[in-house]
Order: sequence, then structure tokens, then C-alpha cells
Amino acid sequence: MRLRAHLATLLLASMAGIAPALAAEPGFDLSPAQQNRIRGTQDPAAIKAIPSNFGFVAKNALTVGIVVGHPPISTYASDARTVVGFDPDLAQLIADSLGKHLDVVILSWPDWPLALVSGKVDVVISNVTVTEERKAKFDFSTYRQDQIGFYVKTDSPIRQIAEPKDVAGLRIITDAGTNQEKILLEWDRQNVAHGLKPVSVQYYDDDAVKSVALQSGRADAIFSVNAVLAYDAARQGKTRQVGTLSGGWPRTAEVAVTSRKGSGLADPLTIALNDLIQNGQYRSVLARWHLESEAIGKAATNPPGLPKS
Repeated sequence: MRLRAHLATLLLASMAGIAPALAAEPGFDLSPAQQNRIRGTQDPAAIKAIPSNFGFVAKNALTVGIVVGHPPISTYASDARTVVGFDPDLAQLIADSLGKHLDVVILSWPDWPLALVSGKVDVVISNVTVTEERKAKFDFSTYRQDQIGFYVKTDSPIRQIAEPKDVAGLRIITDAGTNQEKILLEWDRQNVAHGLKPVSVQYYDDDAVKSVALQSGRADAIFSVNAVLAYDAARQGKTRQVGTLSGGWPRTAEVAVTSRKGSGLADPLTIALNDLIQNGQYRSVLARWHLESEAIGKAATNPPGLPKS
């Protein structure tokens, strides 16, 4: 829904001869040119670690599959064609580190596993969480915390949501069939078992409706993907964060660059990521998209993932 609405807005603006509002959003460069994109340099250690028999999709390029539609992780620029956001920026840095040009292939979420296994792309960089089930088929190089967040109106009296008792009696919007829903329902179960007031859980399919429900006072908080909510908070200034959790609560979850199982590319990717962490470019890209709170201190190859459900 968000993507269709975005494209419709761009079309109407073009027909009216008006520059799209997204192009002028404060703090975010959504221009096709991406003149402020942070670029890296070749990383000899990472390049040396690439197996001699690894066959890139294109000889001089790193071909990266990205699922588009969730700013600031990935979205379309004001031309409704160029892919911009944190994941494309990180993909560019990794390609630079490996001495390659960047080729982006746009994928749908259900298609990324086949695209990777079939050799359509070299890697996928698209908010893929490390799980034990996925590790049986793919290799991972971690690059960001998988965070979900609680957000309230800027003038809300709620200052912090950090543990189950903090949500007792609140009206909270979340997403059906997600990790955040599972966490919220488990917190509610614990609260009720301890005699606290139950949570009133609200579900809406449209992000605009969620925002209206919160701003009108029909809900007390939104509990959803932190990156997306942080983007909206920075862009509109109408909400603020009052807490974050790992998407794998009570376990820690991280998202990772995903490569073919046993291809040998995971270790070079991890080397490149750790060098980008050390030289500060990694955090600069996070800051560019207001995602500093999701930084990791060290990238890892195939760390423990979320267990099979």
C-alpha cells in the first residue's frame, strides 16, 4: 500500500508540474543522483579472501538483490525508478570494498531465495534476518540489529516502554502475523497472569490509518519495525521512540548480507563489513538514514540465528 500510494503521488505531481514532496523531505536525500552517497575504497584483505573459483554474475560487478518498499531501508527515489536507502548505500560500500561496480536487481520478497540459489544475483541485501532454518540453505554476514520499536505521539506522557508491565492497559497498534505481534501478545499474557490490565491490541492494514489512530488518541503507541518508524519520526516530527527490542526477543536477532551456501563469499563480505565498521563509514551510512541505534559492533559469519519455530 505504501509503495502504490508513493507512486501515485509521484504521478499526480508530475501531471501537475509540481516537484514531488518526497524530494524535499528534511534529513533524507531521495534524489536519483544521490550525490551525498558515501563511497568506499578497495579492501585488499576482503578481495584476497574471495575464492578464485567464485563466479560473479558479471565479471566486474557485484550484483545485489534488493526488495524495495520500506524506507529508509530501501525505497524509490523521486524519479520512482532509482533505488535508494540504507541497504543500497551499504551495497555500494561493499561493492567498492570488493573492487566491483554495483548492479542492483529489484526483487520481490518471496523471490529472493530463488534469485540467490539460481545465480541471478551474487548476494541479497534486504533486511534478511539470520535464522537457523535459513542457515541450512544460505550463508550470512551480519550488518545491522533487527530492531522493533515502540513509538508514541511527541506530546504523549509515556516516557519509556522497556518491559511487559510498561504496556499493561495500553492501546497498542501492531502488525498481524509478525514477531512484534508475538512479543506483544506474550507480554500481555505475562501481565494478565500477574493481575495487570490487559493490552488492547489494534491492527490496521494501512500505515496512514495507523498514524491517524495514534495522532487522534485512539491508540497510545505503535509497535512495529523500528527502522520504518524512525524514518517517519524524523520526517514528520509527530512521533518519538520510547523503547526498542530485538526482533527475536528474548533472543538477539541481526540482519545480514545473504550469499549462496558454501560459495565462499561470506568471509570476504564479513571482512569488508568489519573494515567498514572500523573506518567509520558504516556508521556514517547508518546516520545518513537515521538508523544509528541499529548499529552492530562487529560483523560475523553465520552466527547463531533465531531457532526454528
